Amino acid sequence: MQQIQECYRVLRKAHSNVVWEILRQSEQFLEWNHYPKGDVYDAETASQYFYHAHAAATSNREVEHGHFHLFLRKKGIPAGCKPIKIDKSKRPKGSLEDELCHLIAIAMDKQGYPIALFTTNRWVTGETWYKASDVIKMLDHFAMDHSYPSWPLNIWLTNMLRHFKPQIIELIKQRDRCIKAWQKKHPERDVYEDRELEVTSYLPISSEA
Repeated sequence: MQQIQECYRVLRKAHSNVVWEILRQSEQFLEWNHYPKGDVYDAETASQYFYHAHAAATSNREVEHGHFHLFLRKKGIPAGCKPIKIDKSKRPKGSLEDELCHLIAIAMDKQGYPIALFTTNRWVTGETWYKASDVIKMLDHFAMDHSYPSWPLNIWLTNMLRHFKPQIIELIKQRDRCIKAWQKKHPERDVYEDRELEVTSYLPISSEA
């Protein structure tokens, strides 16, 4: 928590915040676009993230400005973690090394502070799907250890995953329970591609509390 607060302190001195650190790289902020363009990737740890916002009409955007999506690519996934078998046509395009696993999303308010953690269905991020126990093993492997696009932002994201790890673990478990319950309720559908199921678990938070 100390490092999270330290990031806030140095950013406030520069009249910035963790959201502005990523948006200041672009001339305008458009819904659905990834920021920064091409995402942020640490080739050493295989960690990746981006920031974006959905259309206001499609979600609760009265308080949320946008959210970060955090991933681990194939290269950084611990040995022994095996993806769930799905239709090959639904696999991410590109090489096996391009495949990634979504760890968590962090919703942000307009002042640049986190307001919630949440998980999503597979179709939302186009990820390779791993069971909860494997995703939990990946959490400690996420680390953004370089200065692009912002050193304080990268330190903040890395430590948010550490500080809220118990809550994130429970959200990932809830994700799998949600998927299982939805599949049971709608056996005729492909649960991983069902557009009616987007957010699979959600927890309001405050890093200031």
